[in-house]
Amino acid sequence: MTRPILTAAEMRAAEERAIAAGMPVETLMERAGLGVAEAAWRYAGPLPTLVLCGPGNNGGDGYVAARYLRQRGMNVRVAALGEPKAGAAAAAYAAWAGPVVPIEDAAPAPLLIDALFGTGLSRGLDETVAARLASLAEAARIRVSVDLPSGVETDTGALLSPVPRFDLTVTFATLKPAHLLQPAAARCGRIVTVDIGISAQAQLSALSRPDLPPPGPEDHKYTRGLVAVVGGAMPGAGELAALAAAHAGAGYVLLLEPEPHFAPPHAIVRRVTADLGEALADKRIGAVVVGPGLGRGAGAERALAAALDSDRPLVIDGDALHLLADCKPGAPAILTPHEGEFRAMFPDLKQPSKVERARAAAARSGAVVVYKGADTVVAAPDGRAALTGEASTWLSTAGTGDVLSGAIGAMLARGLPPFEAAQAGVWLHGEAARRSGRAFLADDLARHLSDCL
Repeated sequence: MTRPILTAAEMRAAEERAIAAGMPVETLMERAGLGVAEAAWRYAGPLPTLVLCGPGNNGGDGYVAARYLRQRGMNVRVAALGEPKAGAAAAAYAAWAGPVVPIEDAAPAPLLIDALFGTGLSRGLDETVAARLASLAEAARIRVSVDLPSGVETDTGALLSPVPRFDLTVTFATLKPAHLLQPAAARCGRIVTVDIGISAQAQLSALSRPDLPPPGPEDHKYTRGLVAVVGGAMPGAGELAALAAAHAGAGYVLLLEPEPHFAPPHAIVRRVTADLGEALADKRIGAVVVGPGLGRGAGAERALAAALDSDRPLVIDGDALHLLADCKPGAPAILTPHEGEFRAMFPDLKQPSKVERARAAAARSGAVVVYKGADTVVAAPDGRAALTGEASTWLSTAGTGDVLSGAIGAMLARGLPPFEAAQAGVWLHGEAARRSGRAFLADDLARHLSDCL
């Protein structure tokens, strides 16, 4: 199921639509605070609790949560930056029967709930407040944030001021970009989304498990997809991409090499070809992967030109991205740059949000862009985008990008549209990393793709 991700402005608009349709703000706040209390209770148990409340609606959610936790018999204290002046937050403050102390006077507690500021924060916390939050978080055993950790910019995931690491973040209605974009994502911990009666659609969604049915009795190697991998100066990279395509379910993998190399698995068909254009003219080819280990010399330029001229769906990675320059692929294409490659290809795209940079790159190139990293963004030229959660840090090893290219190639060859193929490949890649454990090699990662299917 697709999970929409709303920006701060989109979330405000969704709330306003709900209110205009007859949903009182007080009801939304009551549901939000109850959701926070329930999630904190389930996660932490009956620990002595300190709730930090800001002067706005995020603080109002905190007062409601404190009230519900106290009703469960928990020892709850509240510290605040200031008293809410009006609206639903003031009503929530009035309904809290316990004392409220200034944040500078608050004593630590084993469970800390941060309800200072949430969605829409545009500037960092005051230095003394940020330092106090850090001190109280350090002293707590379990840290829970309401909506977003205080100090996080909603749309970009930037840290506007120092932000502690939380164990749990409870958000409302939908995810926000900062829940998945770094560096904020690493501060959020586990994320729970509470239904408060607001629904919304968005062009940005969280990447989800793809629907990849197994082959049927009528299928054969060509209906499952023929992936051609263009080898180059570093044969190991092309071999990894081919291995990944095979383990990701391609029915036939053809590795086109400038020189002969012999290595298992024998199921990968290796062909030394002097005329790459002729080899790629085979209409049975469902996807061409070009770039892993390609090199950047004259031979690599000719290989890329042949791939671009083939009219086959393309996955363009690695060295081919540096050679591509401003050329727009004529066939359906997926570009897979990491941060350095993205900057080299699109040096003028400096939007604060990684999502917006990816969208701009996709619109300019006419291709689907997989902007890789711990927070990979998949963007289509029409503005659709998908965002992954925090990736395994063990992916920071040589060859894992080649594996991703091969996996995406297999998805493209089986007939998925480029945007869906890219998402499916990214999901398989991340799940294979999770199953691979720690300190794995890219070869291990490729083999675990089979398990994920």
